[in-house]
Amino acid sequence: MKWIRFKHHHQTSYGLMQDNQVRQVHGSPLEEYQLTSNYHALSDVELLTPIQPAMLYFAGPNFKGHIQAMAKRRGQEPIYPSHPDPHFRSVHALIPTQANIIVPRESCGRLQPEGQLTVVIGKKARNVPLESALEHVFGYSLCNDITEREWQKVDRTMFRSKNTDTFKPFGPCVATDLDPTDIKIQVRHNGQVIADFSSSEQTWSVATWIHTLSQNTTLHPGDCIMMGTQGAAGDMVAGDLIEVECQEIGLLSNRLVKEQI
Repeated sequence: MKWIRFKHHHQTSYGLMQDNQVRQVHGSPLEEYQLTSNYHALSDVELLTPIQPAMLYFAGPNFKGHIQAMAKRRGQEPIYPSHPDPHFRSVHALIPTQANIIVPRESCGRLQPEGQLTVVIGKKARNVPLESALEHVFGYSLCNDITEREWQKVDRTMFRSKNTDTFKPFGPCVATDLDPTDIKIQVRHNGQVIADFSSSEQTWSVATWIHTLSQNTTLHPGDCIMMGTQGAAGDMVAGDLIEVECQEIGLLSNRLVKEQI
């Protein structure tokens, strides 16, 4: 199933995507819901972020190719982490597909994309064994971890460089019943493919990250884990279009615009 959250005639609802239609539901797929007989054309609704997570975790760096490419860019030898090292991202930076990424006027004007798989937790998890970790997953979506690299150089916590408003495109839906060990993702910059990779290339799996996180914190339904990216994309500027696509999940598409004074 593909779950979306949408607005129609000023009303916000969850729904199920069925071809080019959405079937409206009452309630939340993370709690209780009832199917309705209301159908809308997908073109007639405004897509929102598919979930409103209370917590947004980042499982990175989680791809050797990304570590190698970033080290090469800095003229350094790659340093590989010895264990999963989770970070946080701001839920207030989340925007849906088709929303604009704002290039801050105080920034250098160049941003970089990091398209990645995102896990949506569906069941409370604390001290979860590795072998049962995936039982706590509701579904999978896409996220784009937008980064301002000049800020990152001086940001000890990466607060501005990663968490500025609009820096976290998320969507378009949450797809359930997927195999997280081989989900293929493609990232395009103005139509040109700049990354094409699989979740099978992760250093640590979805199950490992859920198991690791749950040893120290309780994961709640709706919490999300961004699973990292492969490679190291070049710069984007205002006017550019960035797309993250997965066949089973859909297309996350956003354009960059300059911040208005």
